[in-house]
Amino acid sequence: MRNGNTAVGCDGKEMKMTMNSGALRATSQTSALVSVLFVAFVGAALLFTAGLAQSSTLHDAAHDVRHATGFPCH
Repeated sequence: MRNGNTAVGCDGKEMKMTMNSGALRATSQTSALVSVLFVAFVGAALLFTAGLAQSSTLHDAAHDVRHATGFPCH
């Protein structure tokens, strides 16, 4: 015991630790929400682009990517 009335380790910092873990939890939830929204946006953009593009445009784009990455396609 320190000073006769306080146990070792009980110096008031446990309140700060509790408040920090709450802030960390809120940050984690915000980060997860941002991640989900970003993935939903990218998925919607891909579907929208693929749905409105002409098939020859998509074929040409895929064909160019295959050549650029070195995959044979012929």
